[in-house]
Amino acid sequence: MAFNELIKNFDNIRQLMRDFYVFGFKSRADFADKSARSYDNERRRIESWLGEYMYFRQNAGGKNCFISVDSRKIRHNPFYKALKAKSFTANDIMLHFFLLDILQPGEKFTLRQLMERLDAAYLSCFDEPVALDISTVRKKLAEYAELGLIENEKCGRELYYERSRDEVDLEAWREAVSFFAETNQIGVVGSFIEDKFAAGSSVFSYKHHYLLHALESDVLLDLLAAMEHKQCVRIESCSSRGKNISFRVLPLKIYVSTQSGRRYVMCWFFKAHRIIFCRLDNLERVLEAKPVHDYDKFCAMAEQMEQHLWGVSMNRVPAADALEHVELVVRISSDEPYILQCLEREKRCGRVEKTDAEHYRFIADVHDAGEMLPWLRTFIGRIEGFSCSNKAVEEKFWQDLAEVYAMYGVEKAGEA
Repeated sequence: MAFNELIKNFDNIRQLMRDFYVFGFKSRADFADKSARSYDNERRRIESWLGEYMYFRQNAGGKNCFISVDSRKIRHNPFYKALKAKSFTANDIMLHFFLLDILQPGEKFTLRQLMERLDAAYLSCFDEPVALDISTVRKKLAEYAELGLIENEKCGRELYYERSRDEVDLEAWREAVSFFAETNQIGVVGSFIEDKFAAGSSVFSYKHHYLLHALESDVLLDLLAAMEHKQCVRIESCSSRGKNISFRVLPLKIYVSTQSGRRYVMCWFFKAHRIIFCRLDNLERVLEAKPVHDYDKFCAMAEQMEQHLWGVSMNRVPAADALEHVELVVRISSDEPYILQCLEREKRCGRVEKTDAEHYRFIADVHDAGEMLPWLRTFIGRIEGFSCSNKAVEEKFWQDLAEVYAMYGVEKAGEA
């Protein structure tokens, strides 16, 4: 079979891009699911999209390919190219141009009239006869109506189709679309619109440009649709051992890490009767959406839980007695108001109390105090006291602090 750059199933190519090129810890020898020819075809497809960003390193296990980009120099997410490589049939491409050519602005046609025009003015021009079934044309019209490319209106017993009015001056939105394409969680939509503009340099550059989220755009869109319509879904994932697993959840909220750009969905796990977080880059498909009548009840539970969430770690059934109490005492001089502002601004929950002229106490009750440690360490040098109801976390904190002091040859912050 001849090589084709276009793809029918994005799930397969997405997983290969992650394992072999994004994370870069697999080589061709690890590709055991399909034939070597399948791997070569997939590799050639990826190279056609990302060739200028691909590199490799040789080690004892073989050659490992990976993608390397400088986010300061790159202006457009290269992973969007994979989402624009969907395959299509000959009928798809014919009907796209023929129907839009017939449906000129201001003209309306019924399905039967469209079939007559197609046969008389288009299909009859081919050297070999081409026939299109009326059901095929009807499905294509329904698809385009759902996409907003055309509109339909019922007059009597007939359904009339016309091209949607395009009154938007896209050029006036060029900068907004460019920014949306690179920063929004479903920026691939903006990337498709950007393709309509004449080639030109973008006015934006990004210090933190999270590119990998593009690969899960379809998963995110399905989750957002389920949330909008208050539906539960069945999500499919692949375990670390390569086993396919699926379970039914009710998606409630999307979380995005400001540090890594990684995305999570907070959802109600029906089988375990509790709220969990799932990484979107571990999900492959979102299927079987079904309405849930008491959706608002689950949203209320999520909002209550959020009051005590620091990150996305939630390994226990939510309960008041499962919370871990944290207290941090820091020294802040009167001429250092920015430290207090930082403490107030960066805390995700809890409160700050002033104990005396130069000391403040941060108090919080969270589901997992261990998630707070990286943030708490940013105040090293000012910490006067720390306690946690989870003694393992408290011991870990003081151990880390002792190692830092030992590294700099001090016994306590500020003491040589």
